[in-house]
Amino acid sequence: MSTHAKRERLLLADLLEAEGPDAPTLCEGWNTRDLAAHVVVRERRADAAGGTWIKQLAPRLERVMSEFAEKPYEELIQLIRTGPPRFSPFNLKQIDEAANTVEFYVHTEDVRRARPGWTPRVLDPVFQDALWSRLERTARLSGRSAPTGLVLRRPDGQTVVAHKGAPVVTVTGEPSELLMFVFGRQDAADVALEGDKDAIAKLHESKQLGI
Repeated sequence: MSTHAKRERLLLADLLEAEGPDAPTLCEGWNTRDLAAHVVVRERRADAAGGTWIKQLAPRLERVMSEFAEKPYEELIQLIRTGPPRFSPFNLKQIDEAANTVEFYVHTEDVRRARPGWTPRVLDPVFQDALWSRLERTARLSGRSAPTGLVLRRPDGQTVVAHKGAPVVTVTGEPSELLMFVFGRQDAADVALEGDKDAIAKLHESKQLGI
């Protein structure tokens, strides 16, 4: 049975292939080749991927990323499509869904929304609910360094507190758009912000959102 993560994986691979290796992304300093290398290293080189969170491993991650970025672009795309090695934890459906659904959705949008004239994808309610469920579990981690209080709200009124503090800014949008916002893609998120004017400006410009 297809899963959200598997669908987003294939969408990302198709989009990266269509855009080519030198297209821009929303990831600062990365083009599509760099983004593809990141995805592959994250799944296939656990010895280096920890550098995303562990400062001491960052040089190793950078070196391994550079090595993979030098591979033929078509090979990177194929590695994304085929997924992680056989004995990788990412091969387990539950882990794949938990770890990759948001990862692949956000990176697909990183490519889509770097192009002029982009429009939000129309996502089915089941997928939006799945994204909301993950957002509820990770909101405080994503918003832990927000410069203001931060409340995330769906159009139906469901809310989650991403950061306690004052003044409070409430960000309203579909779960998919709220994820883009709290993952540091504020300029590319289709959301509405309510609260103190200065607080909104500070939050919108913050580089501290995201995991």
